[in-house]
Amino acid sequence: MYGTVIVIWIIILILVVVTLYAGVKTVPQGQVWTVERFGAYTRMLEPGLQFVLPFIDQIGRKLNVQEQVVEIPEQSVITRDNASVAVDGIIYFRVMEPEKAAYQVQSLELALTSLAMTNIRAVIGEMELDATLSSRERINSSLLAILDGATLPWGVKVNRVEISKIEPPQNLIHAMNLQMTAERERRAVVARADGEREAAIKRAEGEKQALILAAEGRQQAAVRDAEARVALANAEAEATRFVSEAATAYGVEGLRYFVANSYVKAFESLAAAPNSRLVIVPMEAIGIAGGIAQAMELLRGSGPAGSGSSGAEPSGGGAALRPRPASPPPVSSASPAPAAPPPSPPSAAPWGNAPPGS
Repeated sequence: MYGTVIVIWIIILILVVVTLYAGVKTVPQGQVWTVERFGAYTRMLEPGLQFVLPFIDQIGRKLNVQEQVVEIPEQSVITRDNASVAVDGIIYFRVMEPEKAAYQVQSLELALTSLAMTNIRAVIGEMELDATLSSRERINSSLLAILDGATLPWGVKVNRVEISKIEPPQNLIHAMNLQMTAERERRAVVARADGEREAAIKRAEGEKQALILAAEGRQQAAVRDAEARVALANAEAEATRFVSEAATAYGVEGLRYFVANSYVKAFESLAAAPNSRLVIVPMEAIGIAGGIAQAMELLRGSGPAGSGSSGAEPSGGGAALRPRPASPPPVSSASPAPAAPPPSPPSAAPWGNAPPGS
């Protein structure tokens, strides 16, 4: 009798423990459980300690409401220009409505993976190989829009889609490398040609500017030369005018003075030449000396007013001009040329006491 009572109490204790276990539930953080009553969905259990009717309510689906990552398996995709590329990627999604994710789709991750692979083939199949390799952001955006719209009835929000690899076959990669090398060589040749063309243009512009500046310099030099010649001509005209005035004032003897002076200077230049070993004195040199003496006599005897007749003997017993003596034969540089005889001083100046040498 006592043993039977103990067995009954043990059975009751076991039933209480089983009932508590079936009626008390602890939901972890980040998960949501569904409650089914006789197989039908009734409510959701949030994270924490929850109670259900033992042996009547049952836990249906345990859903993770955190953001999850699903990998897209690698697959071969044919592009628009019939190039085969290997593509894979990842999907970031989150369950927003657990009851729909639990009962609207079976095997949510498998459905997302299959949907992503199908749409990757559709998106890349409309693009050429070069666009596929350089437009990953475009592919990601297209896949995100398609998957987010397709999973809306499932209560799932697709946040991001990333294509991690787009890899052509090895023979195509080799051909692309050769094409890239040829393109870079072409760019280098074009750049070198452009540089040479720019350099030639710069050199031509520099030569053109140099020719323009040289022409302007020659023009300015010609202008300056013309101005110098005009000034020299003006100076010669002025000198000629002075000589003419002197000839008018002093007569023929004044002209003789200027001619003799120029002749003597020319002769001095000829005799002072460093490379002349022999100087020929013309026979007219004595006559020139006489002309110079007559000119000096005329200047010495002229008065303040410039009066006096040229070639006429002054009145009052003045000394007459010496006649030109016969020209001596030419002499060499070894013997000095005979000097002209100095004129005799006048005995009396008929027009006043002029100082000697004036």
